[in-house]
Amino acid sequence: MPETIIQPAFYVDTLPVLGRAILAPMDGYSDLPFRVLARELGSAMSYTEFINARDVIYGKRPGYEMRLAYLEKERPIVFQIYDDDPKRILKAALKLEEKCPDIIDVNMGCPAKSVSNRGAGAGLLKDPQKIAEIFKLLTGALKVPVTGKIRLGWDEKSFNYLETAKIVEDNGGKLLAVHGRTRMQGYRGEANWDAIAEIKKSVSIPVIGNGDVRQAADIQRMVDHTGCDGVMIGRGAKLNPWIFSGYERMEVTQEQVLLAAKRHLELSIQFYGPEIGVVLFRKFIKAYTSVFVLDTEIRLKLFTITNNVEV
Repeated sequence: MPETIIQPAFYVDTLPVLGRAILAPMDGYSDLPFRVLARELGSAMSYTEFINARDVIYGKRPGYEMRLAYLEKERPIVFQIYDDDPKRILKAALKLEEKCPDIIDVNMGCPAKSVSNRGAGAGLLKDPQKIAEIFKLLTGALKVPVTGKIRLGWDEKSFNYLETAKIVEDNGGKLLAVHGRTRMQGYRGEANWDAIAEIKKSVSIPVIGNGDVRQAADIQRMVDHTGCDGVMIGRGAKLNPWIFSGYERMEVTQEQVLLAAKRHLELSIQFYGPEIGVVLFRKFIKAYTSVFVLDTEIRLKLFTITNNVEV
Protein backbone atom coordinates (compact mmCIF):
# COMPACT_ATOMS: atom_id res chain seq x y z
CA MET A 1 0.00 0.00 0.00
CA PRO A 2 1.27 3.53 -0.72
CA GLU A 3 2.51 5.52 2.28
CA THR A 4 -0.02 7.99 3.66
CA ILE A 5 1.27 11.56 3.43
CA ILE A 6 0.05 13.84 6.21
CA GLN A 7 -0.21 17.46 5.16
CA PRO A 8 0.85 20.07 7.73
CA ALA A 9 -1.99 22.02 9.30
CA PHE A 10 0.31 25.07 9.40
CA TYR A 11 3.95 26.09 9.64
CA VAL A 12 5.88 27.92 12.35
CA ASP A 13 8.35 29.69 10.08
CA THR A 14 9.54 26.64 8.09
CA LEU A 15 8.61 24.08 10.76
CA PRO A 16 5.58 21.95 9.83
CA VAL A 17 2.92 21.20 12.44
CA LEU A 18 0.97 18.05 11.61
CA GLY A 19 -2.31 18.76 13.36
CA ARG A 20 -4.48 21.51 14.80
CA ALA A 21 -5.13 20.33 18.36
CA ILE A 22 -2.34 21.18 20.81
CA LEU A 23 -1.91 20.58 24.54
CA ALA A 24 -1.61 23.93 26.34
CA PRO A 25 1.32 24.66 28.65
CA MET A 26 -0.02 24.26 32.20
CA ASP A 27 2.05 24.74 35.31
CA GLY A 28 2.03 21.53 37.32
CA TYR A 29 0.32 19.53 34.57
CA SER A 30 2.10 19.65 31.21
CA ASP A 31 5.13 17.73 32.43
CA LEU A 32 6.86 15.13 30.27
CA PRO A 33 4.59 12.18 31.19
CA PHE A 34 1.34 14.01 30.41
CA ARG A 35 2.78 15.64 27.29
CA VAL A 36 3.91 12.28 25.92
CA LEU A 37 0.50 10.74 26.61
CA ALA A 38 -1.20 13.67 24.89
CA ARG A 39 1.12 13.36 21.88
CA GLU A 40 0.40 9.64 21.62
CA LEU A 41 -3.31 10.50 21.63
CA GLY A 42 -2.87 13.12 18.89
CA SER A 43 -1.63 16.47 20.25
CA ALA A 44 0.40 18.12 17.48
CA MET A 45 3.04 19.98 19.53
CA SER A 46 4.56 19.86 23.00
CA TYR A 47 4.83 23.02 25.11
CA THR A 48 6.76 22.69 28.37
CA GLU A 49 5.52 24.09 31.64
CA PHE A 50 6.68 27.71 31.78
CA ILE A 51 10.32 28.26 32.76
CA ASN A 52 11.51 31.18 34.88
CA ALA A 53 14.41 32.99 33.18
CA ARG A 54 16.01 33.49 36.58
CA ASP A 55 16.10 29.71 37.13
CA VAL A 56 17.79 29.17 33.78
CA ILE A 57 20.47 31.76 34.53
CA TYR A 58 21.04 31.14 38.22
CA GLY A 59 19.78 27.55 38.61
CA LYS A 60 18.61 28.08 42.17
CA ARG A 61 15.26 26.29 42.09
CA PRO A 62 15.60 22.52 42.66
CA GLY A 63 14.16 20.39 39.88
CA TYR A 64 13.60 23.16 37.34
CA GLU A 65 15.69 21.27 34.77
CA MET A 66 13.06 18.52 34.74
CA ARG A 67 10.86 21.04 32.94
CA LEU A 68 13.40 21.04 30.11
CA ALA A 69 13.39 17.26 29.65
CA TYR A 70 11.66 15.96 26.54
CA LEU A 71 11.58 12.97 24.20
CA GLU A 72 12.42 13.18 20.49
CA LYS A 73 8.94 11.87 19.68
CA GLU A 74 7.51 15.09 21.15
CA ARG A 75 8.90 17.33 18.42
CA PRO A 76 8.04 20.05 17.64
CA ILE A 77 9.04 20.84 21.23
CA VAL A 78 8.45 24.35 22.57
CA PHE A 79 10.26 25.79 25.60
CA GLN A 80 8.07 28.45 27.19
CA ILE A 81 9.91 31.14 29.17
CA TYR A 82 8.77 34.00 31.39
CA ASP A 83 10.26 37.06 33.07
CA ASP A 84 9.83 40.84 33.14
CA ASP A 85 13.34 41.81 32.03
CA PRO A 86 14.12 41.69 28.27
CA LYS A 87 17.89 41.23 28.68
CA ARG A 88 17.44 38.47 31.24
CA ILE A 89 14.95 36.72 28.95
CA LEU A 90 17.51 36.92 26.13
CA LYS A 91 20.29 35.51 28.30
CA ALA A 92 18.08 32.65 29.44
CA ALA A 93 16.78 31.96 25.92
CA LEU A 94 20.31 31.64 24.56
CA LYS A 95 21.05 29.04 27.24
CA LEU A 96 17.81 27.21 26.50
CA GLU A 97 18.60 27.12 22.79
CA GLU A 98 21.61 24.93 23.60
CA LYS A 99 19.15 22.18 24.61
CA CYS A 100 17.86 22.06 21.02
CA PRO A 101 14.17 22.98 21.28
CA ASP A 102 12.33 23.62 18.03
CA ILE A 103 10.75 26.85 19.27
CA ILE A 104 11.10 29.27 22.18
CA ASP A 105 7.85 30.83 23.35
CA VAL A 106 7.40 33.94 25.49
CA ASN A 107 4.68 33.67 28.13
CA MET A 108 2.62 36.87 28.13
CA GLY A 109 -0.56 35.32 29.47
CA CYS A 110 -0.05 33.81 32.92
CA PRO A 111 -2.59 35.51 35.24
CA ALA A 112 -1.11 34.23 38.53
CA LYS A 113 -0.44 37.15 40.88
CA SER A 114 3.02 35.84 41.74
CA VAL A 115 3.95 36.18 38.06
CA SER A 116 1.83 38.98 36.58
CA ASN A 117 2.09 41.40 39.50
CA ARG A 118 5.86 41.60 39.00
CA GLY A 119 5.38 42.44 35.34
CA ALA A 120 5.95 38.99 33.85
CA GLY A 121 3.37 36.76 32.16
CA ALA A 122 0.19 38.77 31.58
CA GLY A 123 1.91 41.68 33.32
CA LEU A 124 3.82 42.31 30.09
CA LEU A 125 0.54 43.31 28.43
CA LYS A 126 0.74 46.57 30.38
CA ASP A 127 3.96 47.45 28.57
CA PRO A 128 3.72 46.81 24.80
CA GLN A 129 7.07 48.47 24.15
CA LYS A 130 8.75 45.99 26.46
CA ILE A 131 7.14 43.19 24.44
CA ALA A 132 8.60 44.78 21.30
CA GLU A 133 12.05 44.90 22.91
CA ILE A 134 11.83 41.26 24.00
CA PHE A 135 10.91 39.99 20.54
CA LYS A 136 13.43 42.19 18.79
CA LEU A 137 16.21 40.89 21.06
CA LEU A 138 15.19 37.24 20.80
CA THR A 139 14.52 37.08 17.07
CA GLY A 140 17.77 38.89 16.37
CA ALA A 141 19.85 36.46 18.43
CA LEU A 142 18.19 33.03 18.27
CA LYS A 143 18.33 30.53 15.44
CA VAL A 144 15.01 28.88 16.35
CA PRO A 145 11.63 30.54 15.79
CA VAL A 146 10.31 32.75 18.59
CA THR A 147 6.59 32.72 19.38
CA GLY A 148 4.31 34.15 22.06
CA LYS A 149 1.19 33.42 24.07
CA ILE A 150 -1.03 36.31 25.14
CA ARG A 151 -4.34 37.24 26.68
CA LEU A 152 -6.63 39.99 25.39
CA GLY A 153 -5.31 42.60 27.81
CA TRP A 154 -4.90 43.28 31.50
CA ASP A 155 -8.63 43.97 31.98
CA GLU A 156 -11.69 44.95 29.95
CA LYS A 157 -10.66 48.61 30.09
CA SER A 158 -7.32 47.89 28.47
CA PHE A 159 -7.95 45.56 25.55
CA ASN A 160 -4.74 45.81 23.50
CA TYR A 161 -4.64 42.45 21.79
CA LEU A 162 -4.48 43.86 18.24
CA GLU A 163 -1.59 46.15 19.16
CA THR A 164 0.22 43.31 20.92
CA ALA A 165 -0.31 40.91 18.02
CA LYS A 166 1.13 43.40 15.52
CA ILE A 167 4.10 44.09 17.79
CA VAL A 168 4.88 40.37 17.99
CA GLU A 169 4.63 39.98 14.21
CA ASP A 170 6.53 43.19 13.39
CA ASN A 171 9.40 42.16 15.66
CA GLY A 172 9.91 38.74 14.14
CA GLY A 173 7.50 36.53 16.08
CA LYS A 174 6.49 33.48 14.02
CA LEU A 175 3.27 32.44 15.79
CA LEU A 176 0.85 33.78 18.37
CA ALA A 177 -1.32 31.76 20.75
CA VAL A 178 -4.26 33.71 22.18
CA HIS A 179 -6.29 32.94 25.29
CA GLY A 180 -9.58 34.73 24.76
CA ARG A 181 -9.76 36.27 28.24
CA THR A 182 -8.11 39.15 30.09
CA ARG A 183 -5.71 38.76 33.00
CA MET A 184 -8.38 39.99 35.44
CA GLN A 185 -10.86 37.38 34.19
CA GLY A 186 -8.49 34.56 35.01
CA TYR A 187 -10.50 31.55 33.89
CA ARG A 188 -13.91 33.05 34.67
CA GLY A 189 -16.62 33.94 32.20
CA GLU A 190 -16.63 33.02 28.53
CA ALA A 191 -13.62 33.18 26.25
CA ASN A 192 -13.99 35.83 23.54
CA TRP A 193 -13.59 33.94 20.29
CA ASP A 194 -14.54 37.06 18.28
CA ALA A 195 -11.35 38.73 19.52
CA ILE A 196 -9.29 35.73 18.41
CA ALA A 197 -10.91 36.06 14.96
CA GLU A 198 -9.95 39.76 14.89
CA ILE A 199 -6.33 38.89 15.65
CA LYS A 200 -6.28 36.21 12.95
CA LYS A 201 -7.47 38.75 10.39
CA SER A 202 -4.92 41.36 11.50
CA VAL A 203 -1.69 39.32 11.21
CA SER A 204 -0.13 37.02 8.64
CA ILE A 205 1.60 34.67 11.12
CA PRO A 206 -0.25 31.57 12.39
CA VAL A 207 -2.66 32.08 15.28
CA ILE A 208 -3.59 29.43 17.83
CA GLY A 209 -6.90 29.89 19.63
CA ASN A 210 -7.27 29.02 23.30
CA GLY A 211 -10.18 29.12 25.74
CA ASP A 212 -13.38 27.13 26.34
CA VAL A 213 -12.45 24.13 24.21
CA ARG A 214 -14.02 21.55 26.45
CA GLN A 215 -15.27 18.98 23.96
CA ALA A 216 -13.83 17.46 20.80
CA ALA A 217 -16.50 19.20 18.71
CA ASP A 218 -15.28 22.56 20.03
CA ILE A 219 -11.99 22.18 18.13
CA GLN A 220 -13.60 22.50 14.71
CA ARG A 221 -16.12 24.99 16.06
CA MET A 222 -13.29 27.30 17.12
CA VAL A 223 -11.52 26.90 13.76
CA ASP A 224 -14.75 27.74 11.93
CA HIS A 225 -15.53 30.70 14.19
CA THR A 226 -12.08 32.31 14.31
CA GLY A 227 -10.20 31.02 11.27
CA CYS A 228 -7.34 30.09 13.62
CA ASP A 229 -4.61 27.73 12.44
CA GLY A 230 -4.49 25.64 15.61
CA VAL A 231 -6.47 25.09 18.80
CA MET A 232 -4.80 24.96 22.22
CA ILE A 233 -6.52 22.89 24.90
CA GLY A 234 -5.77 23.11 28.61
CA ARG A 235 -8.44 22.29 31.18
CA GLY A 236 -10.44 20.29 28.63
CA ALA A 237 -7.42 18.06 28.05
CA LYS A 238 -6.89 17.45 31.76
CA LEU A 239 -10.43 16.11 32.00
CA ASN A 240 -10.34 14.32 28.65
CA PRO A 241 -6.92 13.65 27.07
CA TRP A 242 -8.75 11.62 24.39
CA ILE A 243 -9.97 14.95 23.01
CA PHE A 244 -6.82 14.86 20.85
CA SER A 245 -8.12 11.64 19.27
CA GLY A 246 -11.48 13.24 18.57
CA TYR A 247 -13.38 11.47 21.35
CA GLU A 248 -15.85 13.05 23.73
CA ARG A 249 -15.31 11.83 27.30
CA MET A 250 -18.49 9.74 27.38
CA GLU A 251 -17.37 7.93 24.21
CA VAL A 252 -14.20 6.60 25.83
CA THR A 253 -14.47 2.95 26.86
CA GLN A 254 -13.33 1.52 30.18
CA GLU A 255 -10.61 -0.36 28.30
CA GLN A 256 -9.30 2.88 26.78
CA VAL A 257 -9.30 4.53 30.20
CA LEU A 258 -7.38 1.65 31.73
CA LEU A 259 -4.81 1.62 28.93
CA ALA A 260 -4.24 5.39 29.13
CA ALA A 261 -4.05 5.41 32.92
CA LYS A 262 -1.54 2.56 32.94
CA ARG A 263 0.52 4.27 30.25
CA HIS A 264 0.47 7.56 32.14
CA LEU A 265 1.48 5.89 35.40
CA GLU A 266 4.28 4.03 33.60
CA LEU A 267 5.60 7.25 32.10
CA SER A 268 5.37 9.04 35.45
CA ILE A 269 7.31 6.31 37.27
CA GLN A 270 9.94 6.15 34.54
CA PHE A 271 10.46 9.91 34.73
CA TYR A 272 10.15 10.65 38.44
CA GLY A 273 10.83 7.27 40.05
CA PRO A 274 8.33 4.96 41.81
CA GLU A 275 7.44 7.04 44.86
CA ILE A 276 7.22 10.55 43.39
CA GLY A 277 5.84 9.19 40.13
CA VAL A 278 2.80 7.72 41.87
CA VAL A 279 2.18 10.83 43.97
CA LEU A 280 2.30 13.14 40.93
CA PHE A 281 0.12 10.77 38.92
CA ARG A 282 -2.64 10.95 41.55
CA LYS A 283 -3.76 14.41 40.45
CA PHE A 284 -4.96 12.85 37.17
CA ILE A 285 -6.93 10.01 38.77
CA LYS A 286 -10.03 12.18 39.24
CA ALA A 287 -10.19 12.78 35.48
CA TYR A 288 -9.64 9.13 34.63
CA THR A 289 -12.42 7.99 37.01
CA SER A 290 -14.82 10.94 36.62
CA VAL A 291 -17.52 9.06 34.71
CA PHE A 292 -17.43 5.94 36.87
CA VAL A 293 -19.40 5.30 40.04
CA LEU A 294 -16.81 4.38 42.66
CA ASP A 295 -17.19 3.35 46.27
CA THR A 296 -16.16 6.21 48.59
CA GLU A 297 -13.53 4.03 50.25
CA ILE A 298 -11.98 3.05 46.92
CA ARG A 299 -11.97 6.65 45.69
CA LEU A 300 -10.28 7.85 48.89
CA LYS A 301 -7.68 5.11 48.60
CA LEU A 302 -6.93 6.04 44.97
CA PHE A 303 -6.33 9.67 45.94
CA THR A 304 -3.97 8.79 48.80
CA ILE A 305 -2.20 5.70 47.50
CA THR A 306 1.63 5.67 47.26
CA ASN A 307 2.31 2.19 45.90
CA ASN A 308 2.32 1.78 42.11
CA VAL A 309 1.30 -1.89 42.29
CA GLU A 310 -1.80 -0.99 44.32
CA VAL A 311 -2.70 1.77 41.88
